[in-house]
Amino acid sequence: MKHLLVKDWMTTAVISVSPTEPMLSAHKLMREKNIRRLPVVANNKVVGILTRSDVRQAQPSSATTLNVWEMNYLLAKLEVQDVMSKKVITLHPDDTIRTAATMMHENRFGALPVVDDQDHLVGIITESDIFRILIAWFNEEVGEVVA
Repeated sequence: MKHLLVKDWMTTAVISVSPTEPMLSAHKLMREKNIRRLPVVANNKVVGILTRSDVRQAQPSSATTLNVWEMNYLLAKLEVQDVMSKKVITLHPDDTIRTAATMMHENRFGALPVVDDQDHLVGIITESDIFRILIAWFNEEVGEVVA
């Protein structure tokens, strides 16, 4: 039986941002690249993750009394570190897909950064990757999945 490993299915061309990146430019990057999550890296270590939900929660409500100029001024001052999720669970490339799927399910995360032995970002595994594995398994393109 084949153990499916994170390193065989993760995305390695990971786009990340620094904690001091302006939130608006990180949000623009997410829109342009059509990605929902950005690992936040400082000193080569993952220190957070910025999600679309984080960005939405940082935006003012339509019930605000601020005018558009005031809102834009305040949003322009926000940095990624002000709105990112600081609770980051990471995986290692040699972890199994079962471990990844379990951690994502239990924590209700759509993705997990993958780090090497020095805690450097080397990839990301997403719910879309898990679905790719499931489809490949249904199509018998991968070995038997270990339960």
